[in-house]
Amino acid sequence: MKRFVADHGDKFQAVSNVLLKLIVALEALLAALPWWLLILVVAGIAYHASRSPILPAALAATLFLIGLLGLWHLAIQTLALMVVSVLFAVLIGLPSGIGMAANDTVRRIMLPVLDAMQTLPSFVYLIPALMLFGLGKVPALFATVIYATPPLIRLVDLGLRTVDRAFVEVAADLGADPKRQLMDIKLPLALPSIMAGINQTTMMALSMVVIASMIGARGLGEEVLLGIQRLDVGRGLVAGIAIVALAIVFDRITQAYGRPRRPGHTAN
Repeated sequence: MKRFVADHGDKFQAVSNVLLKLIVALEALLAALPWWLLILVVAGIAYHASRSPILPAALAATLFLIGLLGLWHLAIQTLALMVVSVLFAVLIGLPSGIGMAANDTVRRIMLPVLDAMQTLPSFVYLIPALMLFGLGKVPALFATVIYATPPLIRLVDLGLRTVDRAFVEVAADLGADPKRQLMDIKLPLALPSIMAGINQTTMMALSMVVIASMIGARGLGEEVLLGIQRLDVGRGLVAGIAIVALAIVFDRITQAYGRPRRPGHTAN
């Protein structure tokens, strides 16, 4: 491993610089927004997901609580890293799940890999990330993406495999090619399962971002780590409450998007 890092260190450094710029840019953008505007944006997304005023109001109050705790800036750091991590996890997990559902050979190869990835303790992912990228936000991103992607791959595969074959056969009879069948029939019908996968990936990403504070991820996880190191229960508890608040926001929005839409139906 040391030889590999020595031979390809420059390449990893170049990738690290690009990823770091992406994270820092998103963090700067979120930090530049007024707190009330960011809360309104989240409330708007929640309303679009649920079509109910209850969820936006509850999530707005939840985010306001983070500000009251004096942890808004740290929450922004955690949020930026989480958003980038989940984005990369979706970009990897969605096509991987589609490939598993479409090809049994790919599925047989992927299943043991996913089993191993989900069996390893979360701390294990920090070691290769640290060796390849050093300390900072990028190794935290690397470890988080690897840790959080398997649930999405599994649930995309499951959702596509459980689509009613009758719908696919009707589309084929009407002349739809496999690509149109996937885009117009399979993915929309598998959306609840896919959104459940994104929900699980988001929750695992948040937990890993907190653990990744050990290698310089900063944010709310660092506050928890400092609270543990200094036996400052209050400091760790307050940061923990803010982390739970962020988890609630992501969980409720992704769950609301995963619910089937019916006329006159609202999700709370």
